[in-house]
Amino acid sequence: MLKAKTALVTGSTSGIGLGIAKCLAQQGANIMLNGFGDSEAALAEVRTLGTRVSYHGADMSKPAEIEAMVRAAEAEFGAVDILVNNAGIQHVAAVEDFPTEKWDAILAINLSSAFHTTRLALPGMKQRGWGRIINLASVHGLVASAQKSAYVAAKHGLVGFTKSVALETATTPVTVNAICPGWVLTPLVEKQVQARAQADGVDFEEAKRRLLGDKQPSMQFTTAEQLGELAVFLCSRAADNIRGVAFNVDGGWAAQ
Repeated sequence: MLKAKTALVTGSTSGIGLGIAKCLAQQGANIMLNGFGDSEAALAEVRTLGTRVSYHGADMSKPAEIEAMVRAAEAEFGAVDILVNNAGIQHVAAVEDFPTEKWDAILAINLSSAFHTTRLALPGMKQRGWGRIINLASVHGLVASAQKSAYVAAKHGLVGFTKSVALETATTPVTVNAICPGWVLTPLVEKQVQARAQADGVDFEEAKRRLLGDKQPSMQFTTAEQLGELAVFLCSRAADNIRGVAFNVDGGWAAQ
């Protein structure tokens, strides 16, 4: 379905980003990976799917490095047809204790980086007459949790950014949408589960149940592959007129 298309997926050396990259690669897309994780292992995983793949280590808090990454993808593959803005970091603290440098970093990586990649990739998409921009927001782009002011602010901002750019591109063949996951069992979330298990004096499975029970009524984690399949759908012809939507994949979290 995506043969001869190229996808740039930020924050894709593990977790959700890698899951999405692999699903797009299975449909034939070339992939540009990015992230601070094990790039060699990620490259090897995507290569097994028989598509072309490369990696750029841009720091997503630095606009000049973001531009270098977009230009590198264009130089290597000829275009960026699909842009998946997935890079993100988290810090948990009460607002009065929140380190200012952590606030700045979260806003830069979780929100501003999507502005930079979009402004750089969008002109080429318009010129070629096809494009997909998919922003990985979060259920925290729709509802809030305590102790996560920067993350919630950035993700709400990303949903708003998605809607605004979707309106700007409404009469073009470029669509812009957001995916808003709840709990996904990524390496990052596994660490949170382990920390909870230790704090509560329970085993890993019980800690998982408690984490899900607080927020996610389905009591199931979403998988990275499920998010990848949604991204594939958003790249299909069936999604040509889906614009500015924030899809919550959250087991009922935001329905409460």
